[in-house]
Amino acid sequence: MNQPHIRDYQGKRIHMIGIGGSSMSGLSQMLISKGYEVSGSDRTEGYLIGDVRAAGAKVFIGHAAEQVHGADLVVYTGAAASDNPERVEADRLGIPSIERSVLLGQLMEGYRQAVGVCGAHGKTSTTSMLSQMLVECGLDPSVHIGGKLDAIGGSTRIGTGDAFLAEACEFRRSFLEMKPTVAVVLNIDADHLDCYRDIDEIEATFGQFMRLVPESGVVIGKGTDERVLRQMQMLTCRTLTFGMTDACDFHPANLTEDDRGYASFDLIGMGMSLGRVTMAVPGDFNVENGLAALCTAYVLGADMAQAIASLGRFTGAHRRFEKTGEINGGAELFHDYSHNPAEMRNAVSIARKRCKGTLYAVMQPHTFSRVRTLFNDYLTCTELADVTVVTDICAAREKDPGDLNSGMLVEGMRAHGLNAVWTPSFDDTEAYLRAHMRPGDLAITMGCGDVNMLNEQIAQHEKASSRA
Repeated sequence: MNQPHIRDYQGKRIHMIGIGGSSMSGLSQMLISKGYEVSGSDRTEGYLIGDVRAAGAKVFIGHAAEQVHGADLVVYTGAAASDNPERVEADRLGIPSIERSVLLGQLMEGYRQAVGVCGAHGKTSTTSMLSQMLVECGLDPSVHIGGKLDAIGGSTRIGTGDAFLAEACEFRRSFLEMKPTVAVVLNIDADHLDCYRDIDEIEATFGQFMRLVPESGVVIGKGTDERVLRQMQMLTCRTLTFGMTDACDFHPANLTEDDRGYASFDLIGMGMSLGRVTMAVPGDFNVENGLAALCTAYVLGADMAQAIASLGRFTGAHRRFEKTGEINGGAELFHDYSHNPAEMRNAVSIARKRCKGTLYAVMQPHTFSRVRTLFNDYLTCTELADVTVVTDICAAREKDPGDLNSGMLVEGMRAHGLNAVWTPSFDDTEAYLRAHMRPGDLAITMGCGDVNMLNEQIAQHEKASSRA
């Protein structure tokens, strides 16, 4: 049986199971802009639900069989299991269904430059940087990112140019449904070990993704990542590298950094000095993200002077080291979407340079399977903070196995010398921060679940108290 294709449902009703997700919400808005009728459901009222409602989607909170009635096609997120009542009902009624990544791959078809940005870390930031560059260089790209970027007015953009940019996620091998002509590989690292056997299988799957690029295409990879290089060496298409050493095709020279972690450097590309870059987002990892975006912009034919200037104006996507407010008369609150220990370590390193007082790292661990497989990495990833505050684990798509909790993480952190505390709920966490934070301190909340709602909760309480 042939797989359903979105082009055959023009003007018809598409039902999105998991519509509030970072990718699904953007895809729903893209479909609406292309003339489809969209409905959808999600288990909670997430922060992106308002965006899809404003775009014209009918959204249900909670999953129920009758919500797919009348739909012509069902699109489901990878987190919606086969026993989801809406998926079960769609099967019973014979309503065609496709997984989210299949839809994304179908939407990318027909673009001369289909760019997939993959890696365990940095996908949203790099795709956002590149999106802003291409928009400001006049190349008018279409874009789908897993976050919100002011430069494109949200998480999606419909352009008239030749390029379609999208994040390519390795979770459940979903990026293998894409048809990239340009693949950008930021790194290969251990994550999603609930659906991969080990890091070697992860590496092999990234290699499969690279081999989707046709002979006429280009693979751009991190030149200091041994796993990326090993897979790139097997390719027959054109390859380019980026990285912090001069062995890479795109690398920095004369790099300096101010006391807040903001870097400046000369961009060396293909042996030429292309201009001076001054970053507006901090951290070495953002330098690498910027190099990847600049290398890709070069491949896509952007004016490099304009691309460099655009990167200097890039201040980040939402939920990426984003200041959300203040507490207790001058202590700063930030949020970062970090979803694993490596990303949390990066976020804390940035916060450490900014914070002049006590640094509080507030962690919401994401999924029991990730905590179990990366348990030891969690124990030291916040060691640069003065205090680590750990909320309950966000189960997301999983059920509580009953043998793992955040108290075990805190116990392990303390054994490694960290000052760590377990505050199970958001109310507990807010109370702890209010009791301890002083002006000059900084707290950064980290997680890809709903911990951003803690920041919103605190902001609402601050606003209410200022009116009192």
